[in-house]
Amino acid sequence: MSAGHPLGLAPSKIIAVHLNYRSRAAERGRTPSQPSYFLKPPSSLSGHGAVIERPDGCRLMAFEGEIALVIGRSARRVAPEQAMAHIGWLAAANDAGVYDLRYADRGANLRFKGADGFTPVGPVLVDPAGVDLADLRLRTWVNGTLVQDATTAELIFPVEQLVADLSRLTTLEAGDIILTGTPAGASVVEPGDTVEVELGTTGRLANLIVDAGEPLAVYGAMPRCTEADRADAYGGARDSADPPALDERTAALLNSVSTATLSSVLRTRGLQHMFVEGLRPARPDLRMLGTAHTLQYLPLREDLFADRGAGMNAQKRAVEQIGPGQVLVIGARGEAGSGTIGDILALRALRRGAAGIVTDGGLRDSPSFAGLDLPTYHGPAHAAVLGRRHVPWAVGVAVACGGVLVEPGDVLVGDAEGVVVIPPGIAGNVAAEASELERQERFIHEQVAAGASIEGLYPLGPARRAQYQAWVDAGEKETR
Repeated sequence: MSAGHPLGLAPSKIIAVHLNYRSRAAERGRTPSQPSYFLKPPSSLSGHGAVIERPDGCRLMAFEGEIALVIGRSARRVAPEQAMAHIGWLAAANDAGVYDLRYADRGANLRFKGADGFTPVGPVLVDPAGVDLADLRLRTWVNGTLVQDATTAELIFPVEQLVADLSRLTTLEAGDIILTGTPAGASVVEPGDTVEVELGTTGRLANLIVDAGEPLAVYGAMPRCTEADRADAYGGARDSADPPALDERTAALLNSVSTATLSSVLRTRGLQHMFVEGLRPARPDLRMLGTAHTLQYLPLREDLFADRGAGMNAQKRAVEQIGPGQVLVIGARGEAGSGTIGDILALRALRRGAAGIVTDGGLRDSPSFAGLDLPTYHGPAHAAVLGRRHVPWAVGVAVACGGVLVEPGDVLVGDAEGVVVIPPGIAGNVAAEASELERQERFIHEQVAAGASIEGLYPLGPARRAQYQAWVDAGEKETR
């Protein structure tokens, strides 16, 4: 082993698993049937105390707390029951990456996750014989705040299977490193942040994020990202069908029309159940527009709450993963007998750029929301915490909220009347139709105010079309 790493690690290869924790699979909205992998170059290896440089121009620097397996002796075509004999050590690791460069790798992850220093491992090597590898705790902190908390009991593919699977076709050499996947809670960090990862109580691997300090040469692909990249970086669910972000024109139109008008347009398209029922606005003076970031609550089961409700549970992960322009949509089954979110978590969501909160359950600390500049729509107020009726279950999955099925990425518009949900693929057309409908209604209102009959006027009939078009043309001339 080389003296270049504080622990003497010198792998011939570093192999990372794409998706291997059930909580992470829930975030992504998919569960793999077989493990899949990518390679990180040995030059990406670093250790405890090393800085991680964010390349110039990148904004989506992400951490992933992981367990690293260090191969102790060569493994070739070993069965799962033989795998433990080939694992020499365990260590905490951080599978760092910049989502701004993922597009350029076409799935290889070389620039995305292979930069120098992007694989810190340490601070100590742990003998696997001294831990319960079937239930080993992994935790990650950012600036002292716990953001990941899981055990290997949550692994989709146990470590023995990973070693056996990889060794079918690839010889695992002594010193090689296998990164076994990350649980939910991985997200974006900024220069100045410190990421710490710990296995059990063996000590924290700590690394400071810094700016690279020099421009990225223009010899190849330069940083850029899509909404899908941003969603993945912050931990949200995504698939290949995800819609693009709202364009400025669509956003402006949606902000100019009422939810009543939008509901009318959606009904003409056969979508009869898109208005979220039974909710009230905490701030009727605030308008809301954003895309759905979902949180699912299931009915309370005390034995499951003990596991799901503690630590960095789904509720807290949902708040820590929400990104700018997103609306936290909580599916709470219309259960009013407990609060589903309170003022502190709401404030944290606001600081992360959230566009609003929508919950069909109770609202805790409801008086505080009157002074919070965050549009919030909720059921009855209730002082009790969620553990009275709910288990926080999953982030980034489809939820039922106020009688509406809401998927991650759906568009939500809120005004003093309530909230309407719009499928993202038709948001632009719906916005344009709603804007036109409201212009017609302004014309109709003027005519009725002047004493006109509503016959043939409301709704606008063929006999009135020419008069309406003249009214539109006159209005356009005045604005020129």
